Amino acid sequence: MPRPPKRVRPLVAIVADNRGTETTDLMIPQAVLTRSGLVDVVVVAPESGDIALMPALTIATQQTLDAFDRAHPDGADYVIVPAFHHDESSGPVIDWLKRQAGSHAVVVGICEGAKVLGRAGLLDGRKATTHWYAADSLRLAYPTMRWTPHRRYVIDGGIVTTTGVTASLPVSLALVEAIGGSRPARELAGRMGIADYGDAHRSDRYRLNASRIWRVVSNGAALWRHETVGIPVDDGADGIALALTADPWSRTYRSQAIAVGTGSSVITRDGLRLRLADRHKPDWLIRLDAGMPSAKHLDRALSAISSRYGDSTADLVALQLEYPWPDGLGDAG
Repeated sequence: MPRPPKRVRPLVAIVADNRGTETTDLMIPQAVLTRSGLVDVVVVAPESGDIALMPALTIATQQTLDAFDRAHPDGADYVIVPAFHHDESSGPVIDWLKRQAGSHAVVVGICEGAKVLGRAGLLDGRKATTHWYAADSLRLAYPTMRWTPHRRYVIDGGIVTTTGVTASLPVSLALVEAIGGSRPARELAGRMGIADYGDAHRSDRYRLNASRIWRVVSNGAALWRHETVGIPVDDGADGIALALTADPWSRTYRSQAIAVGTGSSVITRDGLRLRLADRHKPDWLIRLDAGMPSAKHLDRALSAISSRYGDSTADLVALQLEYPWPDGLGDAG
């Protein structure tokens, strides 16, 4: 990664839109970087209160943008930008992001977070990538951007962009390596169940075709067969395992995942306050496997989706996540 941090112990700000921020784009970097023990991580948003994650889960804001600015007038060392549900060309997040880039923070756009970077003027003349589905619109919107396929993440100066949702794993480990060296990054990857977090990627593998479109239509039309999948969680829940379970189960067009438990919220292993669903009774439960490496929960979820809804639905979910299923990201176990 470019640019040395401003602090001996770097500060990472993950910026969210309260109205809708991609689940895995936010929760994976937050957990990986926290577990590295090398940095301080804070989730910031324009408003206090809750952040609606998409397609599943809800977390609490840790700090507002204004409060962050008051506490850290010199800005963050690293800013991570997930995909947002809304696409305004201006607003508090865009203004804040411009200021962070101006104070020489390294800015990392996860998945369609690249769109947010573009609206802040941070892609002009730079090499970049994004989720396969957004690539054409991004290239059209920012004609001076130098599109870079076949890379899981692309670094150009102080700007980093990634391909689809699951690129949040390798880019987070690459950031750990940039901050602390290869040994802690490799050790952390091994504990998570990932052998390779390099940037190699097959961009041409991901595209819609007639059979995938039909699966979307077919699954979405069968409203009477839609299910609510409950994931039981307690304090100390593994945020990586949770994100990589709730996110895929909420992309089948047949099911929606919710976090369930006692009380109104829990604190994850990595310090996020996770709101629990209180108005929905799940049709059935799927439990996280405490004995399984965190990242392996994605393959576990896809296999279970395949068993319940068929291979074509699991393939559709992997496509949305831009994940090379069943090849995976490497087996460290």
